[in-house]
Amino acid sequence: MSAYYQQARFIQSATTQNTLPAELGFEVAFAGRSNAGKSSSLNRLCQQKALARVSKTPGRTQLINFFAIPEGRYLVDLPGYGYAKVPEKVKKIWQAFIESYLSKRFTLRGLVLIMDIRRPMRDYDKVMLSWAQSRNLSVHILLNKSDKLKRGKAKSSLLKARKELTDYTNPVSIQMFSALKGDGVEELRSKLDSWLYSEEKK
Repeated sequence: MSAYYQQARFIQSATTQNTLPAELGFEVAFAGRSNAGKSSSLNRLCQQKALARVSKTPGRTQLINFFAIPEGRYLVDLPGYGYAKVPEKVKKIWQAFIESYLSKRFTLRGLVLIMDIRRPMRDYDKVMLSWAQSRNLSVHILLNKSDKLKRGKAKSSLLKARKELTDYTNPVSIQMFSALKGDGVEELRSKLDSWLYSEEKK
């Protein structure tokens, strides 16, 4: 199924509940702090340099973007949380929209949560995990920017984050990842295959 991700194409953006596309087929959402490398990770997964826009000012993109892949499946790019230079009122509106999407979207099969391996499991990350747990949604965590750390330190960060996940009752998996170098991309594709293309979600 790896070639499927290379065929990803943008189809629609949503700014409110009413502008979300019809719930047809399965989808996986990607979320993460504004500077965790979410867009770069999506681009690496799909082997496209500009599928998801990499903003010079993290947190400015306030759209839910939908990308179609074969067989009626979708990759969904959620706004980066942290929202740089955005008024508090706007933050609250977007937090409510994202929470509503995560809790009510019945075609959503899983959440890929991107974290900076040097600063994993921050407050907003835990909020996202709690939302996923509330509906028993599967989560796969990418500890991105693993190329920034030496192997031993990266492994230590992975083990520490994994230990923090034991309190969550929904299925949660975790891996090291490098959007820059492509390390871990096959493991990510395998997880997505199990969510999107298996008859029974793993």
